[in-house]
Amino acid sequence: MNKQLRNELVQTGRYLLDHQLTWGNSGNLSARSSSEDMLITASGTELGHLDEDHFVKVSLHDGEWSSSSKPSKELPMHRAVYLARDDAHAVIHASPFWSTLAACSSLAIPSNLFVESMYYVEKIAYVDYVHPGSLELGEAVEHAAAEAEVIMLRNHGVIVFDRSVKEAVMRLQTLEMTCRMLVTALQAKLSLHELDALIVEDFLNHANYKPRMNRKVGKRNGQ
Repeated sequence: MNKQLRNELVQTGRYLLDHQLTWGNSGNLSARSSSEDMLITASGTELGHLDEDHFVKVSLHDGEWSSSSKPSKELPMHRAVYLARDDAHAVIHASPFWSTLAACSSLAIPSNLFVESMYYVEKIAYVDYVHPGSLELGEAVEHAAAEAEVIMLRNHGVIVFDRSVKEAVMRLQTLEMTCRMLVTALQAKLSLHELDALIVEDFLNHANYKPRMNRKVGKRNGQ
């Protein structure tokens, strides 16, 4: 299971680089490997050049690891998501251009533009700038993850998570597409037609597109 998961994360890192969803040594990946542990990219790795040895197994209970490699400095953020959400099985932290541009601006990101945005960008939480890798950032992300699967880190980047690695990638792609559309529309002075709230609600509840994540509280809160 862990070997298969490591391989999936390796392929995901390459995909993110090839599709301009990551660059350089920015970003990190993780996935829940069991009910008690997670795999996270090791410190100093580049997402587009991972191999199966570039991951560290970390206890969700206490954040400890036994590997000689150190986990990414963003471990507090990743662990916070899993503690906040029992339904989170993959987390991507990245800084793709358009999404990061939005995170560094006052751009409002609506979800009611097209089918994928209604589902994957249904709700966005915002976290004010806190230094990367800090426990304070982890705590802020934990609170944000309780209410949204897309977390914009102001002047930093974005975190997305989902039930699977594949769906987490799709969530990131949809966010990036939405941000690119918004900025392009502003540049071209186009008015985007936003769908009515009742249409969005009907789509989410009755269109049978995909089951929504349930946003139930995680283990840290005793459930």
